[in-house]
Amino acid sequence: MPSTLTITPPADFALGRDVCSYGYFLLAPNRWDVPRRTLSRVADLPGGPTLIAVRQRAGAGSPLIVASSRTLTAADRPALRAQVSRTLRLDESAETIAAFHAADPRWRDSGRGRLFRSPALFEDVLKTVTSCNVTWPGTVAMNRRLCEVLGARVDTPRGPRFGFPSAAKVARTRPQTLRARCRVGYRDARMVELARLFAKPPSRGGVDQARLEDPATPDDAVHATLMDLPGVGPYAAANIMQLLGRYARLPLDTESVRHGRMVLGMKGASADLMRRLHRHYEPFGTHAFRSYWFEIWQWYESKKGPAESWDQDTVSTAFTGAVLKKLGA
Repeated sequence: MPSTLTITPPADFALGRDVCSYGYFLLAPNRWDVPRRTLSRVADLPGGPTLIAVRQRAGAGSPLIVASSRTLTAADRPALRAQVSRTLRLDESAETIAAFHAADPRWRDSGRGRLFRSPALFEDVLKTVTSCNVTWPGTVAMNRRLCEVLGARVDTPRGPRFGFPSAAKVARTRPQTLRARCRVGYRDARMVELARLFAKPPSRGGVDQARLEDPATPDDAVHATLMDLPGVGPYAAANIMQLLGRYARLPLDTESVRHGRMVLGMKGASADLMRRLHRHYEPFGTHAFRSYWFEIWQWYESKKGPAESWDQDTVSTAFTGAVLKKLGA
C-alpha cells in the first residue's frame, strides 16, 4: 500500500529550479515530470525497491512530499530521507547558498546555488565515467541500459521502471556483459573494478565513502583518492569533487572550450583556453565550479528555454556538438 514521507527543506529550496540544475537529472533512473512538477525514480531501500515521486507542497521552502509506491518499513524511512536529502543537497543550508551569492551576486535573484546529484556516491561516479569521451546522447543511452539490464524493476500502471544498479550488482557482472548489453565500450572492465572497490568495506581495501563525504577531509586528500580509482582522470576527479560539494576545482573539457569561445569571447588553442578559464574563475574561490556551471546552464536555457520545461525524451539530442555549434552561430 502506498505511503508518504514529509521532508522540510531549507527556507530557500525550490524543487523545480534545484532539480533541473545539472544534467544528471536527465539521466536514468531519474525522471522530471514537467506537467506534474515531480521528480521520480526507483529507490533502493532496505525493504526492497520502490518507485518514489517527490513534489513540493507550495513555493520555495515549503515541505517536500515523497510518495512511495509501497508501504515504507521503519528501516526504509531514514534511508529514503537520506537519499532524497543527498540528491537535492538539502544539507546545504540557506546560509551556505547566501555565501555563494555573496561571492557571485549574479545568481542571487534567481536563487541558484544547489546542483542536482545522485542519492549515492557510486551512482555519481558511474555517471561521471559514462560522461567522459562520449556525446551526451551516448551518456543518456548508457545510463538507461545500465538501469534496464542491471537495475531493480518496479512494475507500474504505466509500465516498468528500473533503478540504478548497486555496486554489488555491477561487481558481479562480467565486463563482457556491460560491453554487449549496456554498450559501455572501453569502460567495461573499469566499471566492474570500480564497483568491486565500492562494494568492499574500507577495512578490506574498499572505497572509504564516509571519508570522502566528510567535509573535514581536505580537498587535496579527496582528489588524490579519486585519482587512484580505475577509470578516473583529472576531469572525472574534479567533477566527482563538485558532486561531493567541493566546488573549488573545475572539470574542464571540450564543452568548457566552447563556453570560453562562444560566451566569454576567448580566443586561442584549446589548451590555452583551459588555462585562461582556470584563471577566469579563480576569484570565486571555493565557489568556482558553481559560478562556471551556472554560466553554462544559463546559456543552455537561453537557447532551449527553462530547464524545468525540458522534455526528457527529446532533450538528449539538444546538446550534441553540432547542435551547440549551430545554436551559437
